Amino acid sequence: MIKQKKFILVIALLLALNAFSCKKGGSDVPETVKADPSFANDIQPVFTNNCALSGCHSSTAQAGLILLQGQSYSNLINVNSTQEPNRIRVLPGDAGNSYLVIKIEGNQTVGARMPFGRSPLSSVQIQNIKNWIDRGAKNN
Repeated sequence: MIKQKKFILVIALLLALNAFSCKKGGSDVPETVKADPSFANDIQPVFTNNCALSGCHSSTAQAGLILLQGQSYSNLINVNSTQEPNRIRVLPGDAGNSYLVIKIEGNQTVGARMPFGRSPLSSVQIQNIKNWIDRGAKNN
């Protein structure tokens, strides 16, 4: 009986350690900053998992911005923000003046930091978005 309890305790401990080692979303692959991130592989998944959710930037389009796969790119590049019409959502080659970056870093003067009501994006996710924009915001 004692051996059985110890075995169960060891299994429970291993399961708990495994759960803590996995990142949000079930992936245990560490995030890495990429010098030239791909829109399809590195940027869109951030939008899909954090922004294109029900009631946010899905088909309900908060602030007129849909970030669903297949629609997000054309809704971002050289498009004026609806909150601050004098700002461009994504200005290729200029992450510092892209409204998307301003919003995800929490430096906006209108509205809330994005993603609203969720944990902020990680520093790696933000840096990859900035690198993607600075490298020309390619649809790759």
